[in-house]
Amino acid sequence: MSVACLSAEDINPELKKARVDIQPILSFSDKDKIGAIQPYDDTLEITLRIGGYDEKRVMVDQGNGAKIMYPDLYKGLNLRPEDLTAYDSPLVSFDGKVVIPKCQIKLPAQAGSEVMEVDFIVVDAYYPYMAIVARPWLHALGAVFSTLHQNVKYPSSGQIRDIIGAQLPPLEKEELIEFLKRNVDVSVWSAYEALGVDPSFIYYNLNVNPSVTPKKQPPRRSSKDHSDAVRDGMKKLK
Repeated sequence: MSVACLSAEDINPELKKARVDIQPILSFSDKDKIGAIQPYDDTLEITLRIGGYDEKRVMVDQGNGAKIMYPDLYKGLNLRPEDLTAYDSPLVSFDGKVVIPKCQIKLPAQAGSEVMEVDFIVVDAYYPYMAIVARPWLHALGAVFSTLHQNVKYPSSGQIRDIIGAQLPPLEKEELIEFLKRNVDVSVWSAYEALGVDPSFIYYNLNVNPSVTPKKQPPRRSSKDHSDAVRDGMKKLK
């Protein structure tokens, strides 16, 4: 008489299938900090292929739900007005100001072999980045990121891929600061010192929706308690 010992996989084929379908784990360790400049307080800035071009200075912002494109990228991609769609929902910038977007456009954003269609909101405002990618892009890519490790990790073809963040080396940072200090005399601190500059470059425009009729707000009057508190505060300054 012979006795056969069946394996757990033969008893339950689902175990074998589950083993094959196991996805790699997205995690960070001290090894991922190798190459990252420490210590620092930089945001995570990456290079991403947008609209068929490799674009540097793309900020990854998990705390934001809106994908933003700034004028430099909009002009660099030579986008046409017919490529754009209307978008008039106001946004709040990092400094708390309300910004009225110009429009919206859908463009492919490629990380390695993974391509995601992203709806970028075009904002006519200055910012040091070309674009911002946010939670929807991270979730669609199945990615996680770490500012500590300056890295974005995402699954692709059963493997873990990563996008390394860009940092300014300490030596270059010191050289840049020294350069600015040496040339502080050529800097201008007022529009009246910028003679010969095209006025359209230095004009300040209110970021408002021109289709909305402006309304004058009624004057606000301070309460007696508030006025007394201000008066007492001014007396203490004398």
